[in-house]
Amino acid sequence: MDPDSAHNTLTHSLLVLQQLSSQTHIILTILIIVLLIFTALIAGSEVAFFSLSAKDINYLKQKEDHANEHVLRLLENPKRLLATLLIGNNFLSIGVIISTNMLFSSLLQIQKWIPSIPENLVLLINILLQVVLVTFFLVLFGEVLPKVYATQNNLRLSLFTAPLIKWLDKVCGPFSQFLVTSTSFIEGRIIQKSSRDISNEDVEHAIELTVGHSATKEEVNIFKGILKFGEITAKQIMHTRLDVSGLDYLWSFEEVKKQVFETGFSRLPVYAESLDEIKGILYAKDLLRHIETDNYDWHALIRPAYFVHESKLIEDLLKDFQHKRSHMAIVVDEFGGTSGIVTLEDIMEEIIGEIKDEFDDDDLLAKKLDDANYMFEGKTLINDVCRIIAVPVSIFENVRGESDSLAGLLLEIAGKFPIQNEIVSFENFDFKVIELDKMRIRKIKITINPVQQKTE
Repeated sequence: MDPDSAHNTLTHSLLVLQQLSSQTHIILTILIIVLLIFTALIAGSEVAFFSLSAKDINYLKQKEDHANEHVLRLLENPKRLLATLLIGNNFLSIGVIISTNMLFSSLLQIQKWIPSIPENLVLLINILLQVVLVTFFLVLFGEVLPKVYATQNNLRLSLFTAPLIKWLDKVCGPFSQFLVTSTSFIEGRIIQKSSRDISNEDVEHAIELTVGHSATKEEVNIFKGILKFGEITAKQIMHTRLDVSGLDYLWSFEEVKKQVFETGFSRLPVYAESLDEIKGILYAKDLLRHIETDNYDWHALIRPAYFVHESKLIEDLLKDFQHKRSHMAIVVDEFGGTSGIVTLEDIMEEIIGEIKDEFDDDDLLAKKLDDANYMFEGKTLINDVCRIIAVPVSIFENVRGESDSLAGLLLEIAGKFPIQNEIVSFENFDFKVIELDKMRIRKIKITINPVQQKTE
């Protein structure tokens, strides 16, 4: 073979090797992008699946669709679902690391650029660059961005990734089950050896066991009320603004007297234009000495109002009432608008139960039909409903959202505005809409069904 032929053969071989190397780089780059996409989907699915609310799950149950069924089936075994997602995420992350290491090893050849640099230093620089770059891409595209998106679009992402997670669950089924079994065994051993925190439900059960046989039902309820007293906010027990009777600042003295006589309340808020502009509180007793006077300037009798935020604990509010010698507070929201009013009587009822006076109508808000059926006004507070039907408030904690009334709870569970006579179920409770007034739920019937024991 002559020298020219040998040179051409060598050049051709180098070109082929260079072309193969370029193709390998392209394949590795595509592989890394695909692995990052799947990593992002699985990482986002972890947040999306486990942030679905009871309202979202109710919505999925009402729609007959394969994706909906996949989501519901996966959520039936949350521990296995979590194990599957973790296994898939870890394998994909390892794949990204190996692929990027192969790609960067051929690309980051520093000795070609700086021949005099020591080999150990080259190795250290390559490792640092790979660690920084791989960590950046994995954290940004494989964790932060998908999880931020999932928190805002949990239902949409759950439905989109459900087929993928279902397939992954089949592939990783044995590994996931082994992981769940192992963690359950370790968790059981740890719980046996460590002391666990006592929940409010445990304390309530202890009250039933210790004093339930010697104390009356009312006394037991007082003990339970004291237990929950420090966790209740003003918003949970207030009278909403729809139920607040006030006095317009521009009313005449005769109109004010008529309103006081008709309502029968001892204290009434005074407002200008709307309840969002409270001028103060008028005490009915201050009118007595001027009852026979005509055209009296009643504005001089207005006392300063006490304003509290919705989130204020009633334990602290009771101390403020004692310190200020006040019996009423105006509850405001985060924007300064009036949400309602709360009185000293409302706070005391959380401990000692319902306080009835000559102005209370027993059938106004609640009526017991029998041991399993109750009729409520939609505006009845959830705390009052739970006290009347003798169940802990915590039973609705995960589904009540921001609602404080029974009507709001029903809307949260249903996920839509119900129609008349529609029944919405939650656990062993059936909520039936009895009366509607345009877009307001007036009356709701609650049926408490026997609790069915779960069979393994």
